[in-house]
Amino acid sequence: MISVSGLELRAGARILLSDTTLRVQPGDRIGLVGRNGAGKTTTLKVLAGEGTPYTGQIETKGPIGYLPQDPRTGDPEQRASDRVLSARGLDVIMAEMKAVEAQLATDHSDKLVRKYGGLEDRFAALGGYAAEAEAARICSNLGLPDRVLAQNLGTLSGGQRRRIELARILFSDGAEGGILLLDEPTNHLDADSITWLRGYLAGHKSGLIVISHDASLLDAVVNKVWYLDANRSMVDQYSLGWKAYLTQRESDERRRKRERANAEKKAGALFAQADKMRAKATKTVAAQNMAKRAEKMISGLEEVRASDRVAKVRFPAPVPCGKTPLTASGLSKSYGSLEIFTDVDVAVDRGSRVAIIGLNGAGKTTLLRMLGGVVESDTGEVVAGHGLRIGYYAQEHETLDVDRTVLDHMRSASSAIGPHGTGQTDTELRKILGAFLFTGDDVDKPAGVLSGGEKTRLALAGLVCSGANVLLLDEPTNNLDPASREQVLDAIANYPGAIVLVTHDPGAVLALKPDRAILLPDGVEDAWSDDLLELIELA
Repeated sequence: MISVSGLELRAGARILLSDTTLRVQPGDRIGLVGRNGAGKTTTLKVLAGEGTPYTGQIETKGPIGYLPQDPRTGDPEQRASDRVLSARGLDVIMAEMKAVEAQLATDHSDKLVRKYGGLEDRFAALGGYAAEAEAARICSNLGLPDRVLAQNLGTLSGGQRRRIELARILFSDGAEGGILLLDEPTNHLDADSITWLRGYLAGHKSGLIVISHDASLLDAVVNKVWYLDANRSMVDQYSLGWKAYLTQRESDERRRKRERANAEKKAGALFAQADKMRAKATKTVAAQNMAKRAEKMISGLEEVRASDRVAKVRFPAPVPCGKTPLTASGLSKSYGSLEIFTDVDVAVDRGSRVAIIGLNGAGKTTLLRMLGGVVESDTGEVVAGHGLRIGYYAQEHETLDVDRTVLDHMRSASSAIGPHGTGQTDTELRKILGAFLFTGDDVDKPAGVLSGGEKTRLALAGLVCSGANVLLLDEPTNNLDPASREQVLDAIANYPGAIVLVTHDPGAVLALKPDRAILLPDGVEDAWSDDLLELIELA
């Protein structure tokens, strides 16, 4: 159970929540929704005990499983399967058992045999081999094959590491039955895994808060909705399922507008009458009372929600370049004995539209990072053509320095995109940031305190400074609310330069209108066919 009273959250000088009371009880499956930047991720982080509120009391009873948007936990040298098993302490016991087994091969002493027996008893108490099989089932349902589980965490893609963390939380939940706090849990999941996760969460009995822009997940899972309003620093709480909530919220807004319009009409008449009465000295007191009555009539109303602002997303005007600004040949990548892909050739022509397609773990992000110069290929080379200027958007925002401010990132993007830079002043950079909803003191925030949606907007804003003629976009619609997503899709559709896109979002592919596709892990390049959209949905 989680109980919250008098909660106030701030982002710099901006108040996200004020004097808020919240409660999560067994059986509650709560959808925490609202526009990007409203404070959803900050709220969940504080409820998980990973952040500190400005004021207020938070009491928790029982275990909590928290999935942040960008998990960076775990030893990079730890095996992925051991990371999942560590949720119940099984990884340590299994490692000790293997070590003792090796010793027993040459030492059959009673002391060593007793030690092994004690380890077996501890292992059995934690569920033993049945628990190990349970962990394997969860991983399989989340699209994590055995070959991935055998790898070290440091060799996995961002999406794979995120699924490992989700598997770890769900495996722990199977033993402890705690409250789950999940921030965009369907990111990087394929269609089958999302279907399985919906069923799992719909049957969760111990309390759940989920942030998601996946309406189908919310419809299948939640029985309560908390709407975080960025304009009013409050949470509207509805004890309703998703579709009923949408209907009720629309009805509430119509009621608020109707009541305010009627009250403002009556108050206007009272103010007008009070002004007339003030002209007569004998009626001054009556006029003041009438004005106070009008003010009270308006102040007692519920506020009508102001329209949410939407980032005006645009991509840069591409600088001139040659016919084929980017080529690569013979690219390959392996981690130890595990081969990701081999002998991949890429040619990106001026203004071309290329989609990289493959199932999870096929190496899509790795290939994009190679083209962007972030990761070195084991073989082959990437060649910059005449006038090449790359704009790289990383799905895990690893290109953002968590300690540098929003404005500092824009300064770097403006000065580091060519031999001479773009020469934009701070005023010009602030204007670009304003279009992406970073205003006032927001530009002085360190990137580390930004929500997933805000990091997405910052990374996209940095591209505007670049003058890039080849955009490498890795899941650019992740973590975005529907209105912001539509802005990104429109920017993709209207960008005149070349785009190489990795995405799980069929809408992004439709906006791109690819002329070619690269299928991984085989590295086959082919003309685009709409039949390939099915692979996007499966991936």
